[in-house]
Amino acid sequence: MTPPIVSIVAKSGTGKTTLLEKLIGELKRRGYRVGAVKHDAHRIEIDREGKDSWRLTQAGADTMLITSPAKVALIKQNRDGVEPSLPEAIAAYCGDLDIVLTEGFKKSSMPKIEVHRRERSARLLCRDEEHDPQLIAVASDSSLDIDVPVYDINDATGLCDLIEQRYLK
Repeated sequence: MTPPIVSIVAKSGTGKTTLLEKLIGELKRRGYRVGAVKHDAHRIEIDREGKDSWRLTQAGADTMLITSPAKVALIKQNRDGVEPSLPEAIAAYCGDLDIVLTEGFKKSSMPKIEVHRRERSARLLCRDEEHDPQLIAVASDSSLDIDVPVYDINDATGLCDLIEQRYLK
């Protein structure tokens, strides 16, 4: 079963990661199993050159799994260099979770919470630059007159109440 997905979107430097940290902490406090997916438009390299896992990947392993009592890490080569869609990746790797929060993916069709700081931009990505029907809320440092709920940028509890009500109950 694929868990619900909520994307946290904003312009760079607005506070997406900071808000995600707070949301993850609050959802964990409430007893949920939470996943986080960060989009990287660049070529991620988590292996360090010379390490055994790097050597095995360099040798041609399509999938490299590292296991320990504390963690499991998966390095999987994308077939033909094509990035899987967000729903495909979550279905493949996050089936044991209650919810997945993503950072980025502003062009996805997933429900979104936009982070907004007035000093960064007066315009919203999901309402001013284009009208994204998937916007469910805005976390802002200023009041806004828009068609979705607006939460204080630090109100992780209120945002988690919204997420819980819509996607976890």
